[in-house]
Formats: sequence, structure tokens, C-alpha cells
Amino acid sequence: MLEVSLQIAMVLVTIAMLLSFYRLLKGPSRLDRILALDTLYINSIAILVLAGLVFSSPLYFEAALLIAVMGFVGTVALSKYLLRGDIME
Repeated sequence: MLEVSLQIAMVLVTIAMLLSFYRLLKGPSRLDRILALDTLYINSIAILVLAGLVFSSPLYFEAALLIAVMGFVGTVALSKYLLRGDIME
């Protein structure tokens, strides 16, 4: 039962990733694209956690943690660039 639930969750998260990628490409504004990129990070973290549960490997959880950190830094840098036009002060 758990394996079926994990597979269904992986399919749904993959669909969410595709929709976020579409919004990233076709976003009407730059802010929408940043939000889509942030959603892609979150969905990739979810996929890695689900893969870690399916394969029973802690390596996927560490990769998810790294993507979370890089996603946060990337989102902050892009938002700062859009607000001020410069990342470093």
C-alpha cells in the first residue's frame, strides 16, 4: 500500500514540476518566473524525498537538503537583483 501511494505521489509531483516549468518559460512577469523557479526547487526536494523513501537510501535526503539551501540562496539573489538591480552592495 505504501509503495502504491509513493508512486502516485511521485507522478503528481512530476506533473506539478511540469506545470511549474511551463510557468517558468511562459510567465507573464519576472516575479511569476521567480515564483515558478522556487516552486521547482520545492518540487525537486519532494521528488528526492520520495525517491529516498522508495529506495531506502539516506543519500537522497542529503541531496534534497543541498537543493533546499541552493534554492533559498538563488531565490534571495534573484529577488534582490529585481528589487535593487544589484546583488552585492
